[in-house]
Amino acid sequence: MDRRKPLTPAPAPRQEGAEARSAAARRPSSSLPPVTAANSNTRVTTGRPPAVRGTPGRPARPDEARPTNSNTRVAPARLVVPAPVQARAPARETNHGLNSERMRAALVARLRAQGIADERVLEAVLAIPRHRFVDEALASRAYEDAALPIGHGQTISQPWIVARMIAAARNGRELGKVLEVGTGCGYQAAVLAGVAREVYSIERIKALHELARNRLRSFRLPHVRLVFGDGMLGVPSAAPFDAIVVAAAGLKIPDALLAQLVVGGRLVAPEGGARQKLVMIERTGAQSWVRTDLEAVRFVPLQSGVLL
Repeated sequence: MDRRKPLTPAPAPRQEGAEARSAAARRPSSSLPPVTAANSNTRVTTGRPPAVRGTPGRPARPDEARPTNSNTRVAPARLVVPAPVQARAPARETNHGLNSERMRAALVARLRAQGIADERVLEAVLAIPRHRFVDEALASRAYEDAALPIGHGQTISQPWIVARMIAAARNGRELGKVLEVGTGCGYQAAVLAGVAREVYSIERIKALHELARNRLRSFRLPHVRLVFGDGMLGVPSAAPFDAIVVAAAGLKIPDALLAQLVVGGRLVAPEGGARQKLVMIERTGAQSWVRTDLEAVRFVPLQSGVLL
C-alpha cells in the first residue's frame, strides 16, 4: 500500500444552500479510487476456480497423495469407494458414530472395494472398534485407511495392511496358532483373534506391551497371549505356528521366525530398508521355503533386543 496516497479524496469547499445540494446531487458516486490489492484488504480473484485440496471432514483419497507415515502401503489401490451415506453418523451424535458399527462398516466396504476378499478377515475387522486402540485425540481419524502414531516412534498399521497381511497368511485356511511380531497397541492382535484359535503377540518395547495389555483387557480374549521380548527371536516355546505376521521391516526375514513355521504355514512381513516390499514365505518342507513378493510398503524398522 502506498501510504502517501490518501484513501479518500480531500473534502471539497463547503457550499451553501440549494447550490450545495445541487452540487452534491451531481457528484459522481465513484469518487473513491478503485479497489485494488494495493489499497484494500479485499481478496482479488483471477476468474480461475480455486484449487481443491480435499473436502472438509473427508480425508484425501489414497491416490491424492503419497503416504508419509509408516505401516502402510506405498502404492495404494486406485479404486476407492466413498463411504455410503447411510454409514454416516447422524448430526445429533456427538461421538461421530465411533461407538456404533457404522464407521467400521464403511471401513470394511472400502477394504472390500480395494481387493480384500477374505470375508472372515473382514468380519474380524468389523468386530473390532479401532478407535479404542488410538489416543483419544486421534479417535476421529481411527476409521481412515491410514497408519496413526501410538508413541515411541511406532504406529498402528493402516487397516488395509492389517487385512491384507492376515488374509495372505490365512489363505482361506482355518488357523490354529498364530504369531504376531510387533504388538504395538494391540489392534492387529485383536483382529487376528477373530480368525485364529490361539494368538501369540510379542513386543520389544515394555511401554507398548503394557499399553496393549490395557487396551485388550476389556475385550476379554483369553486366546490372545501377549509376550514381552525380542520379536526377531519369535516365541520358540510356543512354536510351531500356522502363520506369522510381522509388523516391522527388517533387511531380511529372521531365520528364527522361518524355523518356527509349520510345514504349509505362511509368514507375511515387510522387508527392506529405504525401499520396502511386503513378502510372503510359505514353508514347503523341513528345509524348504517358497517366497512371493507382494506390494511396496513402508513400515517402521524391525529391531533386536528389548526396551524397558
